[in-house]
Amino acid sequence: MEISKKSRVWIYQSNRPFSLQEEHSIKEKLSSFISQWEAHGNKLTAMAAIRYNRFIILAVDEELAGATGCSIDKSVNLMKEVGKEFNVELFDRFNIAYHGSAGIASCGRDEFEILISEGKVTKDTIVFNNLVQTMGEMETNWEVPFNQSWHEKVFGNLLPS
Repeated sequence: MEISKKSRVWIYQSNRPFSLQEEHSIKEKLSSFISQWEAHGNKLTAMAAIRYNRFIILAVDEELAGATGCSIDKSVNLMKEVGKEFNVELFDRFNIAYHGSAGIASCGRDEFEILISEGKVTKDTIVFNNLVQTMGEMETNWEVPFNQSWHEKVFGNLLPS
């Protein structure tokens, strides 16, 4: 489904990759949820996707009908259910994902700091900026070099000279 670049987006990052079977099951749950998602009785024009077997993306075209507190709560509850059912953590904002030598990797803040100090994560390492707000931002600012993301502001002082 094509959705406007202005659509509001939420990115939930798993602490581990999903298996193919898990991804299939999660996609079914997402599809069912999206088909019934409403805000104050108005059907939301929305999409859901899984990227890199690790990121669950929900988006709502708010030009047609905006997501409200209750409808957002429903999506958060769905993500909590997914986390519980598949034994994954989707709400740990200190779980940092990046493109590593073996593909997409993630780790906690402390380990990420060590990787930077050791030069295994550099200013050019592609990191995931899960703080993007719209589909348009996601297209241009989700996967960006370390030195062009919030990561540089928080961890830049750890880069070897």
